[in-house]
This record gives sequence, C-alpha cells and structure tokens, in this order.
Amino acid sequence: MQRIFAENMKEMRGLINEWSAPVLLAVSGGIDSMCLADLYLRCFGPDSFAVAHCNFHLRGEESDGDEALVAQWTADHGIHLHRVDFDTVGYASGNGISIEMAARELRYRWFGELCMEHGYAAVVVAHHADDNAETFVLNMVRGAGIKGLTGMKPVSPLPYHGSLYVLRPMLTFSRKQIEGHAFAWKVPYREDSTNSSVEYRRNSIRHEVFPLLERMNPSFVRTINREMTYLSDASSIVEDWCRAQLPKVIVAPSSEISIPRLLVIPQWRYLLYYILEPYGFNSSVLESLENLLMSDRTISGKRFESDEYVLRTERQSLVVLPKMAGRAGHDVDAPDHDGIVPGHDAVIPDMIGNPVVTISASGTYRLGTSVIEVELLPWAEDMPLKQPRGVVIMDADKFSFPFVIRRWKAGDWLVPFGMKGKKKVSDLFTDLKYDTFQKGNAVILSDIREDGGENQRRVAAVAGVRIDDRYRVTSSTVSVLRITCAI
Repeated sequence: MQRIFAENMKEMRGLINEWSAPVLLAVSGGIDSMCLADLYLRCFGPDSFAVAHCNFHLRGEESDGDEALVAQWTADHGIHLHRVDFDTVGYASGNGISIEMAARELRYRWFGELCMEHGYAAVVVAHHADDNAETFVLNMVRGAGIKGLTGMKPVSPLPYHGSLYVLRPMLTFSRKQIEGHAFAWKVPYREDSTNSSVEYRRNSIRHEVFPLLERMNPSFVRTINREMTYLSDASSIVEDWCRAQLPKVIVAPSSEISIPRLLVIPQWRYLLYYILEPYGFNSSVLESLENLLMSDRTISGKRFESDEYVLRTERQSLVVLPKMAGRAGHDVDAPDHDGIVPGHDAVIPDMIGNPVVTISASGTYRLGTSVIEVELLPWAEDMPLKQPRGVVIMDADKFSFPFVIRRWKAGDWLVPFGMKGKKKVSDLFTDLKYDTFQKGNAVILSDIREDGGENQRRVAAVAGVRIDDRYRVTSSTVSVLRITCAI
C-alpha cells in the first residue's frame, strides 16, 4: 500500500509540475485522514507536509477530542499543525445553506488561504474508492449529467481557489484496505458517531444501498470506479462534440440560442443541458423547457430562473441574462447593443470561447466561472517576484488600464518571462499538460492598444500562469498590477 501511495503522489505532483514545496494534508482525525497522514509520513518524511485541522464544533466534546488527537499525533512526529475553529451552524444560517455545504465552503476557503500564505504546493485529501462510488450514486440520483458520473479526479482545482489543486492519492484504495492498514500499523484514529446515522445522504448510501450492491457483486466498488474512468473518457468526447455544435446554435452578437437551429440537431436535449447547466438551471427547469419546445403552445414570453440567471423565451430564440444585484428575482439587467449586460461578462458567448471583458480599474471581475481579482499596488523591493500559483504581477506603467480578459484563441502567442523567443499559447498548454477543460477555461490578458498585424495575437499573459517578458518588473518599476485568477 505504501509503494502504490508513493507512486500515486509522485504522478500527481508531476501533473501539477510541482516537486519541491511541501503539501498541506487535510486531517480530521478519522480513520481515512489519519491513514493518509501515516502513509505520507512513512513515504516522504515529516518535512514534506503540514497538517490542517478544522474544528466545526458540530459534535461537542467529540469534535474537541478529534482536535486533541490530531494535535498529539503531529506533536509526536514533529509536523507543523494549522488548526481553526468554525461556527459552522452560524455560517450555514447566515448564508442560507446546509451544514454540509457550510463546512465544505469554510474548510476549502481556509485551505486555499493557508496555501497562498505558506507556499504549500497543493491540498491533499483522503477521499478513497468507496467515497468515489458514493459520489457516483449521489450524482446519479439527483441528476448531474454525464460529468457527474465521472467521479472525483486524482487531481482537480481547489474549490474557491481555482489556481491551486486538490490531490487524492487514496482513490485507488478501498475502505477495507484503509481499515487493514490502520490495524496493521496501529494508526490512531477516532470514530465519528454520526457515521452510523442514516440522516446524511452519504451515510444512507453507505449503510443501506452498498450492502445490497455488495450482495449482487462483492467487487462493486472496484467495478463502479472502473466504469467511472470509461465515463470520464466518454465525457471528453461529448464535451468536444458539444463545443463543436455551439457556433451552429448561438446567434452572435445577440448571444441568443436559436430554437430552429437547436431543434434540428438530433441530440438537442443534451446540447441544451450542456449550454444551460453551468448557469444553475436544474433538471426540473430543463424538463419544463424541453416540454415547452416540443409542445404546440406559444413559446415566446416564458421565463425560467436559476439562482443567478433568468432564461427568457422569444419567438425564435432563448436568451440568458444575469439577475440584477439586489433586485427581485424577476428583474434582469438589459443588454447593451452588443448583447453584453453592462457590468457583467457575456453569458452564452462564454460557451463558445469568445467573450471579452474590459478591465478599467482595480476590482473583481468574472469571465464565465473564472474569477479575476485585479489590484494596483506600489512596488517595493521586498515584494517577491515569485508569486503563488494563480497570481501574476506586471509593471503597471507598461501594462495599464484599460485592458481586456478573454478566452484563448488559436494563434495566440507570447514571449514568456525570461525568454527571448516567442511561444504559442497552445504549446504552453502542452507543456503544462492542460486538458480540454483547462484550455477552455484559461484566461488571457490582452492589451487592447495593440496595432494589429503580427502583434494582434501577442498576448500580455495567461492569467495565473505566465506573463509576456515585455511587462516584467524591473529596477525602474514604480507600481504593479497584481492579478489573481481562480477558475
């Protein structure tokens, strides 16, 4: 088990192109995370990682006991411990979300802050094969599309900090294997009393559904995990097909979905789901919309809502607009003459890779699901040139407001910092081992004052990754733009 764990970790660190910095392990005190910590210690030593522990104060003395165990274990082995107390119930109530979602938001936001502050290469969590199978069943029941059936990935963006990564080196291990390791090596851990309750959905699946599946197929966890790898490959094929269809059904520049063009495509239902699901339209809304499109009823004048967007039906098209901040749910911003909502990025054009957002001042901007924070700061000699992953700094006199952010286009190139020759952005993606999703979500910074010609495709930076050498900080720099990109 140690050998496989070490091989998994080395492969994952290679995927994120990070070999030297320590990682941050999320350790709750339960059997899974304590085995993760024990394996990491045995394989890589105490200087290779730090531990983060969250006390959510949901189980009274039990929560405090978990914290005490983790504190004692890290002290015994000379490992640095970060710990934090959360008012999880208060956060959930104040934000109108479930306790589970509140705990997720709180811990992942904190993990990202620790990585940014201390330079940890990634967050390592203890998700294993049984967890992955539970996720598969959960997503199948609630209807999460083909992507939801592909399971957790060994490497994925850290929630709320898309420029950082979550690593899952234990996905190849079953719960029984983890229990065997804990027994063989006398790994200390604490049992969460709520694990035996079926009140939570995951526990219900674990205690009520999995025993039935195991009677039908004793190796069902391994089988489900294998099937998820096939579905992941199929999902990539479907993703490529959908992106190829988008220009056929999206009407530019009005950013509308053409109903006649959509309905002539045999697989239009899934294509419509692919387009609208990122904007929060759930399965019941999509089902109602599909029924409307297939009926003989009048199509125009209907409205469908998600938390942040409104879909409006016209006679021959569907229009998606962001809701106005601070207004009632039925109010939406009116698009300008380019079809882009003032103060917002384009909605549907984001799906075909051609929105452009102008950045005129410091602030936080959105490009689809990407969040870009722009700061104008005075330059100081003690400010480090090497920035955390996801952050770039540029000389503000050389690269100044206004500029634009957009998606990558074929032909884009730059001269990477410290180099003399130009490099295609597509080649940079290859070097970084980007998959289709990462390429499609990369954010390009572009100086809108370029004079065309060869320079028209010379970009200023790939946000959070590389800057063009002409915008580097030098001894004469007075102020800088610090740009943080989270996908």
